[in-house]
Amino acid sequence: MGEGHADVVRLLWGPHPKPARGPRPTLDLDRIARAGIEIADSEGLAEVSMQRIAAKLGVTKMALYRYVPGKAELVALMVDAAIGPCPAEKTRPGGWREQLEGWARRLLTVFRGHPWALDATVGPRIMGPGELSWLERAVSALDGTGLSGAERMDAAVLLVGHVRGITQQARAAGPAGNPEAQLGSLLDEVMREHGERFPALTAALASAAESGGQDQAWEFGLRRILDGLAVLIDERAR
Repeated sequence: MGEGHADVVRLLWGPHPKPARGPRPTLDLDRIARAGIEIADSEGLAEVSMQRIAAKLGVTKMALYRYVPGKAELVALMVDAAIGPCPAEKTRPGGWREQLEGWARRLLTVFRGHPWALDATVGPRIMGPGELSWLERAVSALDGTGLSGAERMDAAVLLVGHVRGITQQARAAGPAGNPEAQLGSLLDEVMREHGERFPALTAALASAAESGGQDQAWEFGLRRILDGLAVLIDERAR
């Protein structure tokens, strides 16, 4: 494990020794992470820097470095704090489908609240206890279904991918409206000129407009993923 990864593991998982030198500590990792989250939520991840956070917390940048070695480690802390532990079920858990549906909806809320986390959670990386608690909940929801451990992990990854895709589209659409409505409007303009080349697409867009079927990608995708898992689980039961 490289030195950078070791720093991330230590910051995310502990132990967290107090700085051996300098004045009495006035900071902690949670305060530092929350300061970064506030900047990222309002201005985007690119605006987060050690200098900005130090100024926000009223300390010098060198004082901040006694807690966090650099921006990569800082972002790892921010991600785990922003995603947080998977919330406990408010009611008695239902079957696997109800559990995964509720799980996916809660995760969508988290990413919509912190869309910068999309950029910070790409590729192989060290995950913290908060983020891993979400994966634990999804995998454990499929206990007893007959799916293998690898299949349960793949199911969780598939659902996360759907959450991320919808959040990405919503972020790209901005505050002006939902992405499907914007895409439909743009396609309508193109189809008026070139619709004869794409008859199936033209008919589908017309049908969606008549039925008000836009803005359904989240629900449609979530249900189809769960439907597919249900078919596989039924096959295993037979």
